[in-house]
Amino acid sequence: MQKTYVLDTNVLIHDPDSIFNFQDNTVVIPYPVIEELDSLKKSPNGKAYAARKTIRHIDRLLTSDTVTKKSYGYEVNLKKGGRIIITGKWFPEKEKSDDVILKYFRNISTEMFKEFPSPVIFVTKDISFRIRVMLEGFQAEDYKTDKTQSFQKYGDTQQDKISIQSVYYFENDNELYKIKNGEALKVRPKNLLTIVPKTKDQLCATDALLDTDIDLIVLNGYAGTGKTLLALASGIFQTLKDIYERVVVLRPVIPIPGTDIGYLPGDVKEKLGPWMQPIYDNLDLISLGFATQSKKDKKKSSVNIDELVQIQALTFIRGRSLPNSFIIIDEAQNLRPLDIKTIVTRAGEGSKIVFTGDLEQIDTPYLDANSSGLAYLVDRFINETNFCYLNLKETVRSRLADQGVRLL
Repeated sequence: MQKTYVLDTNVLIHDPDSIFNFQDNTVVIPYPVIEELDSLKKSPNGKAYAARKTIRHIDRLLTSDTVTKKSYGYEVNLKKGGRIIITGKWFPEKEKSDDVILKYFRNISTEMFKEFPSPVIFVTKDISFRIRVMLEGFQAEDYKTDKTQSFQKYGDTQQDKISIQSVYYFENDNELYKIKNGEALKVRPKNLLTIVPKTKDQLCATDALLDTDIDLIVLNGYAGTGKTLLALASGIFQTLKDIYERVVVLRPVIPIPGTDIGYLPGDVKEKLGPWMQPIYDNLDLISLGFATQSKKDKKKSSVNIDELVQIQALTFIRGRSLPNSFIIIDEAQNLRPLDIKTIVTRAGEGSKIVFTGDLEQIDTPYLDANSSGLAYLVDRFINETNFCYLNLKETVRSRLADQGVRLL
């Protein structure tokens, strides 16, 4: 049965290709959505790229051979089935955008039911907006195309072999093994400079981080499980051994909801300082241990770890190429699938990318664990032989941090 899907702006920002992902159904883009996209096309963040890409899609549709002018706007029949409708301006817009979009949806659902297949469903990633629509007696749902639960099925230390092609770990008779290309390899303890793995999850993570055959790693886990510290230590360790030329740490500039501190003074480095402080804290811990070891071993020359590590905001990643680099993407749970694609395609020859994050701690309003770019990455790479996904569960930061994870 054919349906009509009316898309909210945030769906198109999340996935500009979403308008083509509803099979043989009717997709409607209301006029106020076009206006919102236009207002976002110059915004200083990732939304601008998605808005411009969506606008280009709509422009191509409106100039295609299959476009037809109708009383309610323009209709485009797709070659693979289905149609896309871009409405005209039906109402004067004196209200805020959400209210205007809702007015268009009501009109499509009631006044124009003969023109559009029933049921008419409003698609938005805004939970509050979905509730409003449903309370008015209409159908509404989240954008489901890129939702996945693969991250819940994998990532833990297994008790037996499983049927995936990526690298994973299992435990047998209190021994840890890595399954790589179908072969079981015993995992042996490894230290990273002065950082010693404390749990079996950390032991597996360290082994994967040091495996040069693994190009892409996802470390998911609660706060205090050592994800970022292990990634940094392994990157520095391998850079000192000339396996990589540098460590590049990238972090999204996303505040905890309700706590945005606004604009910051100073140059780029000074502005990014507060956002990157968690990385500096981990570097200080590694540097302190390295300095202590250097004092004990007089033959070991002092190394300035800060010179090996480049710390930047993800804002500046587009257009770059990063060869021979150990790349760490911190707080990756806050990224869209579109952002993940942008990052992975930046990797040059000889580079490794490590994504760290906590899918239970997402700070962006239109993402959840199932639609996060991090979950999307796991789903798409789970059967790639140069990929490894690990879920770290034990908090080792402190006894108090562990209590916070369990009790709060």
